[in-house]
Amino acid sequence: MSHHTPPRQLPDAEAGPDPDATAPDATRGDPEAAERTGAHTGAGTDERAEERADDEEHRDTPVEAGVPRPTAHDETTTHPADDEATVPHPADDEAAVPRTAAAPAEPTVPHATTDDEGTVPHATGEDEPTVTDPAEDEAASEAADRHPSEPASPDEAEPAADAASAVRPGWFGWFGWRRRHPRAARAVRVGTTVLAGALVVTILILPNRLDWMSVRAFFRLPVEAVFLSAVLLVLPARARRVTAGSLGVLLGLSAILKCLDMGFRQTLARPFDLVFDWVLLSDGADWVKDSFGRSGEVLAVVGVIVLVIAVLALSVLAMTRLADVLARHRTGAVRATLVLGVAWVVCFTMGAQTGGVTIATKGYAQYLSNRVQYVRDGLGDADVYKKQMAVDAFADTPSDQLLTGLRGKDVMLTFIESYGRVAIDDPAMGPEVDATLREGDARLKAAGFSARSGWLKSPVTGAGSWLAHSTFLSGTWVKNQQRYRSLTTSDRATLTSYFQKTGAWRTVGIVPGVRKAWPEGKYFGLDHIYDSTHLGYQGPYFSWTPVPDQFSLESFQKLEHGRKNRDPIMAEIILASSHNPWSPIARTIDWKDLGDGKVFYKIKKEGTNPTEVWKSSKRVRTEYRKAIQYSLDSLTQWVQRYGDDDTVLVFLGDHQPVPTVTGNSADRDVPVTIVARDPKVLDRVSGWGWTDGLKPAADAPEWPMNEFRDRFMTAYGPNPDTGAATTSH
Repeated sequence: MSHHTPPRQLPDAEAGPDPDATAPDATRGDPEAAERTGAHTGAGTDERAEERADDEEHRDTPVEAGVPRPTAHDETTTHPADDEATVPHPADDEAAVPRTAAAPAEPTVPHATTDDEGTVPHATGEDEPTVTDPAEDEAASEAADRHPSEPASPDEAEPAADAASAVRPGWFGWFGWRRRHPRAARAVRVGTTVLAGALVVTILILPNRLDWMSVRAFFRLPVEAVFLSAVLLVLPARARRVTAGSLGVLLGLSAILKCLDMGFRQTLARPFDLVFDWVLLSDGADWVKDSFGRSGEVLAVVGVIVLVIAVLALSVLAMTRLADVLARHRTGAVRATLVLGVAWVVCFTMGAQTGGVTIATKGYAQYLSNRVQYVRDGLGDADVYKKQMAVDAFADTPSDQLLTGLRGKDVMLTFIESYGRVAIDDPAMGPEVDATLREGDARLKAAGFSARSGWLKSPVTGAGSWLAHSTFLSGTWVKNQQRYRSLTTSDRATLTSYFQKTGAWRTVGIVPGVRKAWPEGKYFGLDHIYDSTHLGYQGPYFSWTPVPDQFSLESFQKLEHGRKNRDPIMAEIILASSHNPWSPIARTIDWKDLGDGKVFYKIKKEGTNPTEVWKSSKRVRTEYRKAIQYSLDSLTQWVQRYGDDDTVLVFLGDHQPVPTVTGNSADRDVPVTIVARDPKVLDRVSGWGWTDGLKPAADAPEWPMNEFRDRFMTAYGPNPDTGAATTSH
């Protein structure tokens, strides 16, 4: 006999309803059940249509072993191959081998008997195991759509229960749960779509500056959202998905770039440079390690990596979700896109605003355009800077005519980290810093010294000290990392290398902030460099600062300035105690007690914790002010203690502190001061118009920092002239 599925048979009217019949036929012979089914079909039509669309989308989703997948075929039929493999022929020991496969489309009940009530129990013989059929899952879905007040019919209650307990499709049972709980599933789908749309719109209108953040900034209509919707609607299915994924990547990357811009504006008061600033990310990690420890660095790096991956993944998923929703509801999506497009044009034409914020915005497109232009300018900047470096008024000057007005003097070019104009002008910090400067003035006058002060405009703010140092020394405007690399690999002479060129000075560098190899040091014309490991310091770090300023100056005295029978010294000294994060900071002690620096362990324990300080901008400003006062005190005390008739001190700030301290001020001015006991030294700069004392007046001259080198070398050359030509940026 054939083992194929028997042909469809009409149900036996005398046999009664079949308990094994599939859900679509569950209402046969039951007019009331059919009426109930028809009455409630419309309630779940849209939801089941969307579910079927999702099922079509996830057709290839794997299912658990042993659980059949519903197919597009008639759900009341069984493939012959399946019956042939699992259902033995009725002649083959039917009593001993129960059915284990899906029931036939119109199953017959062999050996059925009726009870007294006319119902049909299980077939006689062996008990049959539960039969899992895709149709039963559909029955469970229809039962879930039934109104709670309506009782389930006996014919469909058992199949629905069996389907609910036995069928659990892929994705951890999501599709089965969705069929059993259509209203909850619909809420999840709608919520997911809303969140996807909110994420995309947020990325489009998100500012790249923290000071532009406001609630009103997020209640705007970006034209890019309307444009993206129109593009996705006109594309065919495959192209739409590829485009959605690509746009998701673009949105994710731009969101990350905006976050980088925020961070760089908070530290450097400028956006992230896609060409030159990648090297600064490793410097940032080092700063976190030095300030908050190795664990802080690891947590920060891991957090950033996880955040980047999450932003990219969520952006792609959001765009893909929105593309699918637009395609599924094309008619409504087209209408909504047209309405939003018209609304944007009207608002843009009328200049509609709310709270000073323009409603119709094209800011995202403008942002991308600006970033592209920023990259183009950066790539073309190398040629511009090479031309600037080639212009040097002293390149051909004989060595015996260089810096003749300082011959025999010990010249100290000293940078104070983050010593900016805000420390003097800010109403909250200015009075106490002013008191420190007055005390310094009195201290120096008591030792016979005088001072003149003015302002220089730094090329950077917040950070990037090496760019400011190289600008000051080279006489060129070093505003980015590419210029710094071009400079330090060129033959452009610096102020320090001109001192070395004369042969009249021993040139040394006191650079306690350097803890790694610094090959650029040779470029600056320094005969010897003392980094943090060569100053004899055995004490603790103060956050980023390896060596307190007072100890660095004392080491300079012991290693170079205090030596007998020596040549005049030109020293580049970088004081680092006022480096961000300004917590904890050292305090001045008796110079005789410095020893090897271990005394600072106790001082550090008495200091503040940076993680606590940075919770409040007010505390950050307070600690910054204290750090500047410590550096100024250390320097003026050293001059008072060790200075003599041949001492010439030039000290200045390298840049303004971070915007947390400056309040996002665009001012880049830093104080600069010349101190000397010999009146002839200060007479050479009498025409500069600088202010007497350590504090420059508000109306004192302001020069770009790159102009100082040529003005200084002219003033102290064989033919002093305070009207030296300015250098182009």
